[in-house]
Amino acid sequence: MGKQSVPFGLWPSPVSPEMLGAKMRLEDVQFDSDGETLVWLEGRDGRGVLVAQCGEDAPRDISANMNVRAGVGYGGGDFTVRNGVTVFAANGRLYHVPLAHGQPRPITPEFGDAASPVISPDGTQILFIHSYERTDCLALVDAAGQGWPMKLASGADFYMQPAWHPDGQQIAWIEWDHPQMPWDGTRLMTARFDGDRLSDVTHVFGDVETPVFQPEFSPDGRHLAFLANDGEWDTLYTLELASGKKQALAKDASLMEPAWGQGMRLMAWSGQMLFYLKNDRGWRTLWKVEPDSGKSEQVDVAPYSWMTQITASPVKEQVAFVASSARIPDRIVLWEKGKTCVLRRSSSESIDPTELPEPKPIEWPAPDKTVVHGLYYAPTNSRYTAEGLPPTIVNIHGGPTSARTASFNAQAAFFTTRGYAYLEVNYRGSTGYGRKYMLMLRQKWGLVDTEDAVGGARALAALGYADPQRTVVIGGSAGGFTVLNALEQFPGVFKAGIDLYGVANLFDFLIGTHKFEERYNDSLVGVLPQDAERFKAWSPALHADKIKDPIAVFQGADDRVVPPEHSEQIVATLRANKVPHVYKLYPGEGHGWRKTETIIDFYNSVDRFLKQYVLF
Repeated sequence: MGKQSVPFGLWPSPVSPEMLGAKMRLEDVQFDSDGETLVWLEGRDGRGVLVAQCGEDAPRDISANMNVRAGVGYGGGDFTVRNGVTVFAANGRLYHVPLAHGQPRPITPEFGDAASPVISPDGTQILFIHSYERTDCLALVDAAGQGWPMKLASGADFYMQPAWHPDGQQIAWIEWDHPQMPWDGTRLMTARFDGDRLSDVTHVFGDVETPVFQPEFSPDGRHLAFLANDGEWDTLYTLELASGKKQALAKDASLMEPAWGQGMRLMAWSGQMLFYLKNDRGWRTLWKVEPDSGKSEQVDVAPYSWMTQITASPVKEQVAFVASSARIPDRIVLWEKGKTCVLRRSSSESIDPTELPEPKPIEWPAPDKTVVHGLYYAPTNSRYTAEGLPPTIVNIHGGPTSARTASFNAQAAFFTTRGYAYLEVNYRGSTGYGRKYMLMLRQKWGLVDTEDAVGGARALAALGYADPQRTVVIGGSAGGFTVLNALEQFPGVFKAGIDLYGVANLFDFLIGTHKFEERYNDSLVGVLPQDAERFKAWSPALHADKIKDPIAVFQGADDRVVPPEHSEQIVATLRANKVPHVYKLYPGEGHGWRKTETIIDFYNSVDRFLKQYVLF
């Protein structure tokens, strides 16, 4: 049976807003110290739920009706598990719950925010990151919650990724200071733990231009492994603690991610084997290396093209992770002896995978001749076809220090199955393409990202992939900032724009955002007052009267990162100038959508907006 001819953008799609709203988030997975039990975190309709599974037993919710979510910075580092116990963060406190039975009970008082708990080898102490009234520290509390938490390390602006040595008498952590972001430069620290204080505090590696990531002691206590970006590419190191000898086990590869959240893990010890992840232009592979011999080999985890939050069994060569591919939504996957099995799916996976789009890497030259990278998704639907060139969605990722990858992309599927082409722009400043490429955004945020968004749209048209008269630019947060600048600086290139909680005023962003990003503009734009002209030139709210193309603006009412005032400044000018626009303010939402009802309304609103202003 042949395909039915239906105009691009109007294809009946198997990917509905309701399906996207019902999708569950799989955010983290960890092994217990018994090597048999796994605990993972699910996001269900805006609530974080901890689930435990022992061997072949059925999984069981263990966090009662609480919303498991750490509150330091962008979150992450929500829980830890050891010795049959889970400790998790919720409502700014840490809670303790046995895996076998029982209800969660608080072990820290109700003040500030907590993240990245780590249980000591003997189970009696909890290391964690604490933040209160803009002061962060490395803290300690007893597992019973009978004593008041104490500060172990303070003085740095930020802390993350604490780790215990197997002897319970040494610890490691990462720290850094303003104006650095954790991908600019951090310090790997170690210290001896003497019950209620630290001694022999040592700066092991890293500086203001060398970021270090995820210290992990080996199970036998001989080595400390860590990742570092100490050149154009990243290196996986082990430090032999007795001799101080440092060894590079993997190098000249993209091994790290920007540390946007606490608790991120890209490697894991399994006995004397070290598993790690390697990124090649958006496709990630799993590797293992034996530190003593240095022998490394790739581990076959097909069909998955993206893995994260890797965890390893301490008793056998077995790893688990959150995995996906372009045609497979997120899953909790267990690997052992060359085979993978699925423990949990984030969705019903009711759609035939062949109906879903696959990305194709494309490149185009920037005005300065730099090669810019992107991932292109063609319109995909087995039942429908259309004449001519498709309308196109050009998506700009947030961050801006981030990147789009070949993981499952529900938004791409939503558009391509309706007959849109879709482009993910990994503009200059994105990660995964080397440090030089990432640094190209320095002092140029608002300039080069905007050029690359426009360049991507023009490249698709030149390749015959897109209708240049029906191209839309969409982005959230930093991506929304680029959307606004593109509509202002290059009117008419895009038929319309879609802005999700975009940064609109760089002056306001200095004083209105959270602590984590308040000095981010120092590197991205400049320092006031000497660089005020850049702040003026690249603040969309100051030039919103240049927007003539239709635009839809979406904003969370509780957003602490980009407060609603940013969107409202833009919308006020749109109303005054009678520019066609849609404005949606979602109560109870922060920096991104978590509620099912919000996700459904967002995609329905976008679909209506495009039909009204782009397709016809």
